[in-house]
Amino acid sequence: MKKILLLSDTHSHIDDTILKYVNQADEVWHAGDIGALTVTDTIKKLKPLRAVFGNIDDAQARLEFPLHNRFMCEGVDVWITHIGGYPGKYNPNIKEEIAKNPPKLFICGHSHILKVIYDKKNNFLHMNPGAAGKSGFHQVRTMLRFVIDGDAIKDLEIIEIEKQG
Repeated sequence: MKKILLLSDTHSHIDDTILKYVNQADEVWHAGDIGALTVTDTIKKLKPLRAVFGNIDDAQARLEFPLHNRFMCEGVDVWITHIGGYPGKYNPNIKEEIAKNPPKLFICGHSHILKVIYDKKNNFLHMNPGAAGKSGFHQVRTMLRFVIDGDAIKDLEIIEIEKQG
């Protein structure tokens, strides 16, 4: 059993509130637009981290993190990418691969809009944690946390953080 904290679009922002939830997780997954690598360096000092780079990330982040990160967590096939789209509107660059070889859990960021949707056509769960950073149009900073237990994804929680300043 693993407790996962899922975040995205930090845009160089990390604070004590995010770190409080990092400390409660077994692993942290970041779906891109990290910004300054101090964000991921800080997380990595506390917990194991899996991440991808996003469209705002620089060459250094692109050297450290992949565009796509596909892995097994317990019995769950996970695919994380930054610009993935959502059921019915996937990024054209990955649409074919999703149809041919769907994961059990597909994660992306980019939109700053929290979405959790079951894709009935491809038979998997799609998650976008919204944006944990302060940059962007979103009014509330959001993250997701959940448990992976064997091949089950359960105990999903939305974390909302007030966006100040």
